[in-house]
Amino acid sequence: MSEHTAIIEWRRATPDFSYPTYERSHLWRFESGIEVPGRASPANIPATAPSAPGVDPEEAFVAAISSCHMLWFLHVACTGKFTVDRYSDHAVGVLEKNPEGRMSVTRVTLHPAVVFGGGIRPTAEQLGELHEEAHRQCFIANSVKTEIVIEPR
Repeated sequence: MSEHTAIIEWRRATPDFSYPTYERSHLWRFESGIEVPGRASPANIPATAPSAPGVDPEEAFVAAISSCHMLWFLHVACTGKFTVDRYSDHAVGVLEKNPEGRMSVTRVTLHPAVVFGGGIRPTAEQLGELHEEAHRQCFIANSVKTEIVIEPR
């Protein structure tokens, strides 16, 4: 077992606290010392709210799924004696009402593109198996009820 922490901080920056205009920017601070500016997704707040640079929770959720899958894929490929030179993914999450009628990221589609080096390259079938095993091992995928689709490029 391990624990993972994040500190999230927000402060009111305006004299009023009105839904259409309060500031949504905040800070994510991690144990590693990294600080990431956070914000609300512009698609989910009033147009009158101030815009700020940063990562919104929906983007972070999609990135966490993609990153976890990639890290497990690299592990599984390495264990299988395949050399990965490059891995990139254009992951897409869909925010919509779930079967209970609540807004939810219902589906995340990963589009991983993997470039292999070395002498041994996986067949199309082996590549699919590598992705399947990475998905089975991914801590984040195992923790959510979001449908995760993998469409290798």
